[in-house]
Amino acid sequence: MAKHEELPVPVFKTLEPVYGSGPHLEEARLRFDNLKSKFLEIFGHQPQLFARSPGRVNLIGEHIDYEGYSVLPMAIRQDTILAIRKNEGQNVLRIANVNDQAYAPCTYPADPNQELDLKNHKWGHYFICGYKGYYDYAKLKGVAVGKPVGLDVLVDGTVPQGSGLSSSAAFVCSSTIAIMAAFGVNFPKKEVAQVTCECERHIGTQSGGMDQAISVMGKAGFAELIDFNPIRATDVELPRGGTFVIAHSLAESQKAVTAATNYNNRVLECNLASIVLGIKLGIKPQEAISKVKTLSDVEGMCVSFARSRSSSDPVLAVKEFLKEEPYTAHEIEEITGEKLTSSFSNNPAYLDVIKVTKQYKLHQRAAHVYSESKRVHAFKDTVSSKLSEEEKLKKLGDLMNESHRSCSVLYECSCSELEELVKICRDNGALGARLTGAGWGGCAVALVKDNIVPQFILNLKERFYQARIDKGVIKKNNVDNYVFASKPSCGSAIFEF
Repeated sequence: MAKHEELPVPVFKTLEPVYGSGPHLEEARLRFDNLKSKFLEIFGHQPQLFARSPGRVNLIGEHIDYEGYSVLPMAIRQDTILAIRKNEGQNVLRIANVNDQAYAPCTYPADPNQELDLKNHKWGHYFICGYKGYYDYAKLKGVAVGKPVGLDVLVDGTVPQGSGLSSSAAFVCSSTIAIMAAFGVNFPKKEVAQVTCECERHIGTQSGGMDQAISVMGKAGFAELIDFNPIRATDVELPRGGTFVIAHSLAESQKAVTAATNYNNRVLECNLASIVLGIKLGIKPQEAISKVKTLSDVEGMCVSFARSRSSSDPVLAVKEFLKEEPYTAHEIEEITGEKLTSSFSNNPAYLDVIKVTKQYKLHQRAAHVYSESKRVHAFKDTVSSKLSEEEKLKKLGDLMNESHRSCSVLYECSCSELEELVKICRDNGALGARLTGAGWGGCAVALVKDNIVPQFILNLKERFYQARIDKGVIKKNNVDNYVFASKPSCGSAIFEF
């Protein structure tokens, strides 16, 4: 039987296989009916088909996917749905949103080679990522694409934006599979996951691939251990008796907008840490600059060094060869023998970082990545261990707490709102709580025993959200969009009805 990731994106005639039964199905029916009638109203014809891709919550393994390490997310029920139709008569891409107050309609030329204006950030750019990705990939696969034609598109998303739950990946993935389906092609999920990861980079973030992989390959009832190079997913069945509660800090994480100072800055710091470690462990500087890209590239050498000290922990090499004080660009250039601007002259995203960065914390970033990658495997091993369900939940909570501390102290991707929220979660009975997603805002995820979930959510509403409702930051009747329990949901799907 073909592995889950080898199968194409599923095509359904009804909503039940994705939304199950009960209130979630009713809510989905209303959304799809609304999407259909609004599409007709805006574009004057019925949609050809629909696509959906979910957001995700990463349970453990933060900021390590772009370093080549496995991560452990689950898909959530919040998703982006999209109605699409080919429009041969128009040579433009017309993209509208059900929420047109927040997202004004966008129009782009039907040209897969167009460049995105990254200085003028528009929500429709994410659709163009999928559009460019489809054409690039079809060409690579030898699929005859013919002359580009117009597309009419209507979008409806329930993944809170800037929440660290991957609203952008949900949008890019649903766009890409909708475009593929509109043109009558479907590829294996692992290939779609790879395409969508690469094409989201058109927006300017050096994304690692976790968000797209889980959005496309998620499976109801399971978290997934996602491995990279090549992408594959292994089902992880979570222990009974525990539920994940997701809570938004209400600090918006604008990954694309703040990339140079936050997200891409950390990607570059990890790259520099791996180059410096490589050089200190015996790689020639020129070779390190051209070949060493991630901390996983030099992990083997770090482990060999650790073995000389009777250990197998790569963090020993970090402690030995990377100083704890921040490095200046000049200090790194003395080690590499080359200007940073010439080392990365072909990477505009890195050059933007170099322009605004005065110092680089290589020791802390490398220590986080190596220790976090170990926690991912400890999490998976705990789930499959012989421990009782109770002991498993306790151990998973401990690992989540350690992960948060590392993200906060070593990777510095937390913020005051997240710190407050994580503390409130722990004070109110969470077995473990941590920031999830890129950080600098967005959400926390807490592991909570099933029997206290309703009370736990009530406590969060009183102790975190009420003050924000009083200040007018959010409306009282919207609070359920910001704090909710979730079991693992399924991944991308096409609907034809």
